Amino acid sequence: MSINQRPQSGTNLLQTALAKPYHYRRSGRYYLRLRPQGTTKDFFTLSLRTTDKATAMTISQDILKTLKAYHFDNPEATWDELRERLIDIAESCLTMAHGDSSLVAYEMIHDEHHVALREASAKLPLSVNQQRAVSKALEILEAAQERLEGRPGKLVEIVRGLKSESCGTSVSLSPSLSVLSSEASKPLTFKTLSALYMDEHKEYAGEGTIRDVKSSCKTIAEILGDLDLRTHTREDMKNLRAKLSEGRKPLTVGKILTTLSTVMKWAVNNDYLTKALTDGLKPTKGTDSSREAFSQDQVKTLMGHAKTLPVDSWQRWALSLGVITGTRIEELRQLTKADVKQVAGVWVIDINRNDGKTAKTKNALRVVPLTDGAYGFDLQAFLEFVDKADSRLFTLGAGQFSVLLNGTLRDVLSLKADRTQTFHSLRHSLAGALKAAEVPVGTAESILGHSSGSISYDLYGAGSAVEVGRMAEALKIAFDIKGVAA
Repeated sequence: MSINQRPQSGTNLLQTALAKPYHYRRSGRYYLRLRPQGTTKDFFTLSLRTTDKATAMTISQDILKTLKAYHFDNPEATWDELRERLIDIAESCLTMAHGDSSLVAYEMIHDEHHVALREASAKLPLSVNQQRAVSKALEILEAAQERLEGRPGKLVEIVRGLKSESCGTSVSLSPSLSVLSSEASKPLTFKTLSALYMDEHKEYAGEGTIRDVKSSCKTIAEILGDLDLRTHTREDMKNLRAKLSEGRKPLTVGKILTTLSTVMKWAVNNDYLTKALTDGLKPTKGTDSSREAFSQDQVKTLMGHAKTLPVDSWQRWALSLGVITGTRIEELRQLTKADVKQVAGVWVIDINRNDGKTAKTKNALRVVPLTDGAYGFDLQAFLEFVDKADSRLFTLGAGQFSVLLNGTLRDVLSLKADRTQTFHSLRHSLAGALKAAEVPVGTAESILGHSSGSISYDLYGAGSAVEVGRMAEALKIAFDIKGVAA
């Protein structure tokens, strides 16, 4: 929930009874205004992140129901009272129908609700029952995000688990530390913990992610050995970091420690551990990516090669799009015929999660203008290639697509096999060109998918024409500054 607060007098949205809510519309987008009872001055305004009235009303009702769910103003609330509210929220997240606009809206709202709950847990004087409810609510929100991506399994299990609890279930002041009751006396090692984590996530993660996580977990488990994580200390974690740093680059150490933190925090959320002393472990020096951008001469050579390929060659357009849009290789591979479109009169590619596609983050969801003439890019010829495609523009699997494209780069540019320059380096090259052209950071981030607010969310909103036009002009300037005819 995006909350804009007017001057307040010590009021707290999570602890105050609310007056009747008020809805209004500004620049086409709907907002919900909430005012605490007993005051006419203090109020809270929440963006509903949609221009559709029906969607706005549905989101509004969901927000109001959620705000009441935790009994933040009632420290005497029993677990059974809170559990019933949690069941309502989880079932709503599981069964609610979505359109394209509400999918994007709820994805962002769930993220911000997650942050708000963590802040409430840290700052408010909540009872044990309320803290337990917040912990379960965080799990629900994380599972709800997966359901928005078409993976409802975790949310189904949460609903089932909440409903299976008997009334009057007592709340222990300490979470259960056992993996299995028969194993309670045995050390809870990282090897055991990571196996539980992988078992829960194996159905949802991609093969590449599973492979990377398994490799990192194996490394961590070998170093920690039989250490019982129920009683681990900060010193244990520092020693782990020191041993990981022996013979490894800081960037690699950082990635392994990210996996450690993810598994440990998952364990806390699932009551295997009471603490995860992993914050602040990642090294801050020497963690810059070892990937190097291509020089302008290399980019020109690559595009020169692409133009020699037949107009119906997928390699020609994969290389060309990598150069002029800076897409990640998996974003590129998943493009469909429908993803090449006009927005505000500008031809773009639309990076989205439609039809089972995946994206690295919600900020990766975006549109990127196609710059006709950039390094000789022929927009009309590309559109003809798109028109003849069946559905997906590129039909190869992820592994083969990456191998062939990176192999072409190495052959054309005579690259070393140390992977300092790969297809991903094209993103660095475009980022460098945008920076050299003094393109505003926000516009560059929108193009590269690093922005804090995704352009794809507002794709058909009131500001889309302005934003897409701004990106298109920025790309033309970036390419022109390097002597490219736009």
